[in-house]
Amino acid sequence: MNIITLPTDLNLDQSKPIQIFDYRSSMEIDRQQIVLNQHTFSFLLEGIKEVVFDDGVQAIDSAYFLLMKSGHCLMTEKLSEGKNYSSVLLFFSNEAIQKFVQKVELDSNPSFEYPSIHSFQYDDFIRRFVKSLLDVNKLSKEIQLRLLEVKFEEIMWYLLEKYGRGLLYSLLSTNDNSTLKFIRTIESNIHCKLTIKELAFLCNMSISTFKRTFEKQYGESPMKWFQNKRLEYAHYLLHFEKKTATEIYLDMGYENLSSFIQAYKNKYGITPKQHQKN
Repeated sequence: MNIITLPTDLNLDQSKPIQIFDYRSSMEIDRQQIVLNQHTFSFLLEGIKEVVFDDGVQAIDSAYFLLMKSGHCLMTEKLSEGKNYSSVLLFFSNEAIQKFVQKVELDSNPSFEYPSIHSFQYDDFIRRFVKSLLDVNKLSKEIQLRLLEVKFEEIMWYLLEKYGRGLLYSLLSTNDNSTLKFIRTIESNIHCKLTIKELAFLCNMSISTFKRTFEKQYGESPMKWFQNKRLEYAHYLLHFEKKTATEIYLDMGYENLSSFIQAYKNKYGITPKQHQKN
């Protein structure tokens, strides 16, 4: 599956600080590798969307919308019952956010790290806002650019008023510590059943570099480390959540029940069923 770069691959002019795209599709995609060159609002109108970033996962239906920081992510799009998928995408550059920040009082050193992605529930204000974006999209390019600058400030002021300044810090964050980002990517996605290729993409690494970095950081291969972590999680689910092996083996990344039982026995010396009897 090819990597998609947005907004470039939508044939939008990336030199523009704020852009809108009315996205519609009748095809589902599963964990498409996406490079966001600009920050993005995704106002979902139809379907289901799931996005995996280096620091976690957000899944929404059409009652919610997303704010995503620029970077690497994996995107899944599922069709609605009417077999449609649609969203209004509002792209904005670092230049646009820096210009807005000049009008906002922010602490220079926020006390903790903020996520790369936020989800928000629609309300009447946001629904009217999205409709107005679609109206703006019908106008000439020159007028669009002028109005989108106003619309961008409108949505940002509204979200800051309602949810606080944390979302601004997340967009401004420039943590370049590659080791911390690597660890965050791994440990935020332990239970997502991502492939090595997908994890390497989220880390912006080749597969070979990813494997070398992983073994240096964790002292064993990615396959062995993830298997142990998932078996530890299975142990928790069996003991505390009273789940059965049949209920959890697929979520633990095993294709069949017998291979899960054997792996569990190899690690703990007893089968899941024997564990629950103890």
